[in-house]
Amino acid sequence: MKKATVMSTLKKKIKEHQYKFTTQRKIVLQAFLDSKENHMSAEDVYEIVHEENPAIGLATVYRSLELFTSLELLKKLDFGDGRSRYELNDKTITHSHHHLICLGCGKVVEFSYDFLNDVKDKIQKENGFNIVDYQLKFYGYCKDCIKKANNNKG
Repeated sequence: MKKATVMSTLKKKIKEHQYKFTTQRKIVLQAFLDSKENHMSAEDVYEIVHEENPAIGLATVYRSLELFTSLELLKKLDFGDGRSRYELNDKTITHSHHHLICLGCGKVVEFSYDFLNDVKDKIQKENGFNIVDYQLKFYGYCKDCIKKANNNKG
């Protein structure tokens, strides 16, 4: 989906909930659309928006992220490193994506496999529980950290 279309959809959702679509909110959302990083902390977003818009403070970024999370425009993620991360909540994706989290450098990689759909369907059927979302996280070491560790052994 084009960035302009996504922004238009996000703007519409904000206004549907009786909130103003302010310039600051637009800039924070634009950071998610423009960034190559899919999982940004409030500080990451602040660095991006503050570069071009020094008037936007960290408190504004935090408030915007919390509002967007409450409106389900963003997902708030916890990768166990003490920092909340955020990603666009794209409900057009028919299956969840999962995360590989490096304990060495902190890199987070997304991957998608449909192998959990059977498990999800079984849980729903056996427990009468309607699953609307789930997250799977694998913790380990990326190939760069493994290579670096192996080089330091010799």
